[in-house]
Amino acid sequence: MTEYPDPDSRNVLEPGCSRCPALVESRECISWGNGSLDADVVVVGEAPAFGNPDADRWQGGNWTGMAYTSRHSGRTVRDLFADAGLADEELYFTNAVKCFPAVAGEDGGRTDGDESPSNREPTAGERANCRDHLAAEIEQVSPAVVATTGKHATLALSGELPGGFLDSVLEPREVTGFEATVLPLLHPSYQNVWLPRIRLSREEYVAEIRAVVAARR
Repeated sequence: MTEYPDPDSRNVLEPGCSRCPALVESRECISWGNGSLDADVVVVGEAPAFGNPDADRWQGGNWTGMAYTSRHSGRTVRDLFADAGLADEELYFTNAVKCFPAVAGEDGGRTDGDESPSNREPTAGERANCRDHLAAEIEQVSPAVVATTGKHATLALSGELPGGFLDSVLEPREVTGFEATVLPLLHPSYQNVWLPRIRLSREEYVAEIRAVVAARR
């Protein structure tokens, strides 16, 4: 069973950050990185979704203030790395953009309607505004591998994806400005959908992740 992260591991870099006015309006709270500052692997998501404020614990980063703490994506990605043989103390989880990006015109982080606001893809400007935070985290942790989950998390570090995102999955790359190997992975929300497209079972996918991390420790 996936363990809920220790709230004391939340790594607050800029309390009340207001670099992106639209995100300030849409978020409930900033979803900071969490986990070990001596981790072998930094796992980078795209941005927190709206989440579920009524969940017992796994409400999502928009409500918990910690990246990858949603009931689905949070537990899915944490299970993935646990199955790859990585313990909690070997992992640090964060997002490329640390605030919930609501679709324009929706009701931000408020819950006075019948439906939760939808999230959109973070913009290039939002990724750029948050890149200093991501760079600071990676410098603090100094991991062997930075695992980027999804297209926008990967773009936040690499800046470009020749050949498209799916062609980059599980292909380790060195990125200028970061002293770590970047390993693009599927976003956990679409993992089961896209694994057949890259012709891997989940077991094979896990084994590939395990092998890349082991080779770079």
